Amino acid sequence: MEWINSIFFEHSALQAIIILSLTTAIGISLGKIRIGGISLGVTFVFFMGIVAGHLGISLNPDMLNYAESFGLVLFVYSLGLQVGPGFFSAFRKEGIQLNLLGLIVILLGTAMAIIISYASQIPLKDMIGVLCGATTNTPALGAAQQTLKQLGQEASSAALSCAVTYPLGVVGVILAIIVIKKLIARPQDMDIKQEDDPNHTYIAAFQVHNPGIYGKKIETLANDSHTKFVISRLWRNGKVSIPSRETILMENDRILVVTIEKDMPILTMLFGEQENRDWNKEDIDWNSIDRELVSSYIVVTRPEINGRRLGSLRLRNAYDINVSRVLRSGVKLLATPDLVLQLGDRLTVVGDAAAIKQVEKILGNTVTSLKEPNLAAIFIGIVMGLILGAIPISIPGIDTPVKLGLAGGPIVVGILVGCFGPRLHMRIYTTRSANLMLRAIGLSLYLACLGIDAGAHFFETVMRPEGAAWIGIGFAITLIPVILVGWIALRFSKMDFRTTCGMLCGSMANPMALSYVNDTYQGSNQASVSYATVYPLAMFIRVILAQIILMIFI
Repeated sequence: MEWINSIFFEHSALQAIIILSLTTAIGISLGKIRIGGISLGVTFVFFMGIVAGHLGISLNPDMLNYAESFGLVLFVYSLGLQVGPGFFSAFRKEGIQLNLLGLIVILLGTAMAIIISYASQIPLKDMIGVLCGATTNTPALGAAQQTLKQLGQEASSAALSCAVTYPLGVVGVILAIIVIKKLIARPQDMDIKQEDDPNHTYIAAFQVHNPGIYGKKIETLANDSHTKFVISRLWRNGKVSIPSRETILMENDRILVVTIEKDMPILTMLFGEQENRDWNKEDIDWNSIDRELVSSYIVVTRPEINGRRLGSLRLRNAYDINVSRVLRSGVKLLATPDLVLQLGDRLTVVGDAAAIKQVEKILGNTVTSLKEPNLAAIFIGIVMGLILGAIPISIPGIDTPVKLGLAGGPIVVGILVGCFGPRLHMRIYTTRSANLMLRAIGLSLYLACLGIDAGAHFFETVMRPEGAAWIGIGFAITLIPVILVGWIALRFSKMDFRTTCGMLCGSMANPMALSYVNDTYQGSNQASVSYATVYPLAMFIRVILAQIILMIFI
């Protein structure tokens, strides 16, 4: 039995790997169990770590610190890569309103934590943990712990207070949504609004019957109408052709146009008459439309094409083909000349079969090459993030320079690389499954270490008066800002209920609550869209804000 004791209890690299692996495996398995329609998912690893710590299991402090830090860095950098492409676009149009409301949720909760800390004499380092638990934001906790270590403060109490308040942080958002539904939402707020997705392409056929455009080039019409569209086919006198921007339209020409649905009335006025046939069905066999042209999908796999603008390739002029649509991460994009291509983009190409074969050589179309993740770029990005996180930033009024730390630096670099990497011809493509794997491994490592570290004193803390106080304060920090901003969104911002719920879940970094909304109020993905719009900025602000508060007030 001595070997069992050495494996599970004697500090060593082998013991650390076994304990962390078992904690993660059991936590993930139990996290799939749904109670009342709610499951904790990977978050249950945190509570399994607490149980392990409570049972007296511990790891070598250096190994625990390494695994916890590496897991946090891997998680936040992968998260930054994922949200980077849509991060800055979240500040356009209605995204500004959503992010402002999300920012109010963040500031209200943070202000409550600071005020209660001073009013109740609860140390701010403990209150920051309460705030992170109440908002289910473990990256912010990681940033706060790094800052406390920089200031020479003990950081384990922050993890302990976060662990105590985390469960009600998850449930509290769901309870707040139920309260909003019962007491604040009106029947009209529950209506499913038609989504206006600027990236959603729409296909239609037109007959040219507008005398004002006879004899004009397609390029001239596009510039004069200020409307983006692509004409993929042109039928004239019984023959089909691939039009270019120099093509002149004539009376009775029949054209197949790819555009955005909201621009359809403008294009109907421009061309003259729209056909009644629905060209947007998924089961259309495009190759049976006409025998002279072939419609094919080509995937961008050549690194040289990454970051190039579609128009700069001059595919239409060189090969007499037309790119009508681009599918990127499940989103259909209009194939305009200024569209910046990325590895993994799937282009819909129309033209002669031989020409399409030539275009395949230009773009790559070797899907197997995309299955190999570019690990070098990932680790170089992590190094850049850690270097950025270590740079001291002086802020007026704060004696100690602020550092982005292990959580802030990698997430900033991840966002920037995810957004601008393709434009700088950086090969950063990873499959969605690879990104999810990196995030899951990183988060699981971090949560397991965090739980084991906090578990030794968790249950005795819950039974003490300060533990009960943390739970009550954390629940208030979760509930009050969510209900208040939900009321503002529904009554004053005139948002619908699903969009409001997605915004609230995103601002609280609570995917479990989003899952509850999607399962309970089906029929639309509005909640998911608003969640994705708010989440990146909310995550970034919380990570930075946790550090700044500690720098200012400690």
